[in-house]
Amino acid sequence: MDEIDVPPFFLCPISLELMKDPVTVSTGITYDRHSIEKWLFASNNDTCPVTKQPLLPDLTPNHTLRRLIQSWCTVNASHGIQRIPTPKPPVDKTIIQNLLNDASGSPNLQLQCLRTLKSIASESQTNKRSIESAGAVKFLASVITNTVNSCLDDDVELELKASVADEALSLLHNLHLSEPGLKTLLSHPEFLNSLTKVMQRGIYESRAYAVFLLRSLSEVAEPVQLNNLKPELFVELVQVLKDQISQKGSKATLQTMIQVCPWGRNRVKAVEAGAVPVIVELLLEYRERKPCEMMLVVLEILCQSADGRAELLAHAAGVAIVAKKILRVSTMANDRATKILLAVCRFSATPSVLQDMMQLGVVAKLCLVLQVDSGNKAKEKAKEILKLHAKAWKNSPCIPVHLLASYPTSA
Repeated sequence: MDEIDVPPFFLCPISLELMKDPVTVSTGITYDRHSIEKWLFASNNDTCPVTKQPLLPDLTPNHTLRRLIQSWCTVNASHGIQRIPTPKPPVDKTIIQNLLNDASGSPNLQLQCLRTLKSIASESQTNKRSIESAGAVKFLASVITNTVNSCLDDDVELELKASVADEALSLLHNLHLSEPGLKTLLSHPEFLNSLTKVMQRGIYESRAYAVFLLRSLSEVAEPVQLNNLKPELFVELVQVLKDQISQKGSKATLQTMIQVCPWGRNRVKAVEAGAVPVIVELLLEYRERKPCEMMLVVLEILCQSADGRAELLAHAAGVAIVAKKILRVSTMANDRATKILLAVCRFSATPSVLQDMMQLGVVAKLCLVLQVDSGNKAKEKAKEILKLHAKAWKNSPCIPVHLLASYPTSA
C-alpha cells in the first residue's frame, strides 16, 4: 500500500486509511462508517470533522464510491491489495421490534433474544442506534428489574434468570446509550434499585457494567433524581472501590460519587457507607495522577460534612496522606488537598488535631506550598490555614528554619 498512489478521495478524512464502507453525512463529506460512527457515537461529537458544521446522525451509504474502491482494489491485486468486501447493510428496525415482541415469554426466549440483539449490536454503531430507537431501552430495563426482583434463593430458575439479567445489563452497557436513552432508564421505576441489587449479587462483569451505567446516568440526571438515592447504593459503590474489581470500575465509581455526593444527604450516606477510610487506604496505595485527583475530589466533598471530617481524623493516616499528596500529584490535587485541610482547620481543629498536624509535618508542608509553584488557589488556602492557627504553630520547633520565613503574618 505504501508503494501505490491511492486516490485521495478513497481515503477516510478521519483515519486517512482506505475506506471499507464509505458513508456520506449531512454536510456532504464522505467518511468510512467505522470512523464516523466512532466520532459521533463513542466520542459524542455533533459536528462534521472536516467542515465543523452541525451534523445529523444520518449516514447514507455511498455505494458508487464503494464500488470504485472495490474496482481499484481488483486492478491493483497484483500489488497485494485485497478487495474490500461488500459491507453488510444496517439491520432493519422491524427485525429488532419482532425480536423484542418474541422475547416476552420465558427466560429461555429472553436469553435467546438478548444474545441475538448483542450480536446485531456488535456489527456497527448504526445497529446500536437502531436497537435503541426500536424501544429496546425500556424492554431491557424491564427485563433487568423484573428478573432481579424475582430472583429468590430457592427459585429453581435462579441461575437462568441471573443469566438473563447479566445479558441484558451487558447489552445496555454495550449500546453506549444516547442522552435520551439514558433518561428513559432514569424514568423507569425501580431501575436504580435493580442496579443496586445487581451490584450486591452480580458476577464481576455485571457489577462493573452496573457502575458504568450509574456513571452515565448520574451525568444526565436532574438534581431531584439524585436527591433520594438509597443508602444501599452507596454501600455497594464503596464495596466496588474496596474490592478493586478493575481500574475502569474504580474510576467509574469515583466519577459517579463526584456526580451524586453533592446533592441532598448523599455525602452523609457515602460517609456512613464507609467511603472515607476506603479512599484514604486507596490514596496510600495509588500514585497515578488521575485516580489520586478523583479520590481527593470525592474526599473534599465528603469533608464538607462534620461526619466526613470526623472519619478522616479518625483514620491514623487520614490527614497525613492528604498532606503528602500536595506537590506530588498535580496543581489540581494541590487545590483539593489544601481545601480538605482548610475544612478540617476551620471546623474540626481541636488542640490535639493541631498538635498532630504539626508533628506529622503538615504545617511544614503548608509553608513549603507558599514558597514553590503550587498554584494560586493552593497558596491562598495554605496561607489562610497558617493564619488561622498562627498562635499554635508559628513558634513551634517543628517548622524548619528555612520555611519559617515564609510563615504569613496574622494581620
